Amino acid sequence: MDAMKGGRRIECLDGLRGLAALWVLIGHAHILTGFKVPIIGDPELGVDLFIMLSGFLMVFHYQRRKAREPWESPQTWAVFWARRFFRIAPLYYVMLVIALVAGSEIYQARMVIDAFNGNPPQAASRYLDDSLSNYLMHLSFLFGLSPAHAFRTALPDWSIGLEMQFYAALPFIMIILGRLGWLKGMLVTVGLAVIAALAAHRLGFRFPMPSFLPMKMHIFAAGMLLAGALWMAHGRAYLAFAISALLVLIPLGGDVTVLHETVRVGIVALFFVLVHADRFPGSAGHYSRSVNSVLGNSFFRNLGELSFGAYLIHLLIMQPVIGWLIGNTDLSNPARWLATLIVTIPVVYVLSFIGYKFIELPGQALGRRLTQQRQVAA
Repeated sequence: MDAMKGGRRIECLDGLRGLAALWVLIGHAHILTGFKVPIIGDPELGVDLFIMLSGFLMVFHYQRRKAREPWESPQTWAVFWARRFFRIAPLYYVMLVIALVAGSEIYQARMVIDAFNGNPPQAASRYLDDSLSNYLMHLSFLFGLSPAHAFRTALPDWSIGLEMQFYAALPFIMIILGRLGWLKGMLVTVGLAVIAALAAHRLGFRFPMPSFLPMKMHIFAAGMLLAGALWMAHGRAYLAFAISALLVLIPLGGDVTVLHETVRVGIVALFFVLVHADRFPGSAGHYSRSVNSVLGNSFFRNLGELSFGAYLIHLLIMQPVIGWLIGNTDLSNPARWLATLIVTIPVVYVLSFIGYKFIELPGQALGRRLTQQRQVAA
């Protein structure tokens, strides 16, 4: 474990991030084409993997930096928030403008899709609201806190608002964990989140998607515990795993069928086995490290780097493609699903590469320059 503590790269993280984005893309293709397949056809589970990865990564990087960037310092908070803003905002803002400008065309395609699948039509306001208030709520990343704005663009950006709430809360969560300990502190944090989610529901707040942080804090917490466990002795690490598996069973923020809950626990178990590969002796450790190596190869590393762009972009491409296929072909649902993926995946990942190279990377570089200047000035 010392190698991990010293900063050794956990190879599987890039691959898991890339696969999570692909899972969401494929799942949306299942839903929109009417070709229903369990698990792989459920983008909600892919989003949960994304959320767990986010919780893991934030804690993992914190543990590596805490000696020089203590969370007790407000300067650390400012640097952290600036880094995360410049990691998310540049590409998101570009795609937000495109989604709002192209909302009418995307909405027309979605109307064709819903009519063909026999589903109630989507609310026009989700695609056509180009009001100043909608722009401001999204530009400020406050939209996830508002049931009226949380699901009001053609992007699947409810989870982006959720992510930004997590970043805002993280310094304070880490202070709680530092004072109470990992296991007790995490249980207190999740307990408070559950109370807040139930209180919001009792007060009449109905979110169309689980964009309010307390509704998904237990999933973030599972990833955070798995990261914190890297610095724990074996017994406590396995206890952290067990608590993580129990946390994802909390019936908030998504489907709570037996299948969904089983898959969530399975994701936690797979995550633990991969990121704690060095804890397993013999063939178990060997196979875990082998899978880590595969998920960390250049293909999966690139897939992970393009995951944010793919997540943001895919519905803008996919819905017009499916609308066209419905109107111009007579394919079966499985054939339409396959044709959708054949057309959509290359386009999405080419656009994601362009966005990564010319928007994401320059944005991240700007964030690093600004935070370095701040740290030097301090």
